Amino acid sequence: MSTLSITTIQSNLVWEEKSANLRMLEEKINSIEEKTEIVVLPEMFSTGFSMRPEELAETMEGETVEWMKRVSRENAIVLTGSVIIEEEGNYYNRLIWMLPNGQYGHYDKRHLFAYGEEDKHYSGGSKRFIASVKGWKINLLICYDLRFPVWARQQQKESGVEYDVLIYVANWPERRSHAWKTLLCARAIENQCYVVGVNRVGSDANNIYYSGNSLVIDPLGQVLYHMADEEDVNTIILQKELLDEARAKFPFWKDADPFNIL
Repeated sequence: MSTLSITTIQSNLVWEEKSANLRMLEEKINSIEEKTEIVVLPEMFSTGFSMRPEELAETMEGETVEWMKRVSRENAIVLTGSVIIEEEGNYYNRLIWMLPNGQYGHYDKRHLFAYGEEDKHYSGGSKRFIASVKGWKINLLICYDLRFPVWARQQQKESGVEYDVLIYVANWPERRSHAWKTLLCARAIENQCYVVGVNRVGSDANNIYYSGNSLVIDPLGQVLYHMADEEDVNTIILQKELLDEARAKFPFWKDADPFNIL
């Protein structure tokens, strides 16, 4: 039976203080006692959701990416979360998927949060990134992407569905937490996959409060883990057998409309 262990870290973040956040998150990662394969951090985990990329952005050879390489290697984990990256004069809210051997992939947030003027400071991505671990396919997205179901929709493949786990890393405010929880459940049900949503807690420098509500949801929309309003480090084991049984018993994915995301 194939399993996948994922640790979610729901944490407060020190506003625009990279070193403090990296130190704090490393302590949390080092405190994990259970065997885990993937550790998921929130959106912009080293700075908070800042609109000052000109001052805070790093390159892919910068401090935070190098920190991810070291922590991933020392703990023998896949480490993921998003950071502010500068590349060829553009700024990206970039999710990095760091492997223990130092290799990595990345996803640039496609849907920029215009309500918070993210679109005025960052460039949007144009490609999805689906990673693979132990035969599990994992689709990696960021925060506001959650409101756009087409971007997450399973595409039919000859082998069946496109991915098994959908991960969202976020800085999602408490005032819209009902939408966060509802949409995460919807994405699990409509895509017949596990969904992992990792949010932050605490207040930022703009007096925006984040209530966490990190969730892990099974392919039938049942909540397996939920934590609100406090810091938490949680490890959960996902069962491929449960996923396969749900898809075999309720093969709704076979009736989906065929399409391709360009």
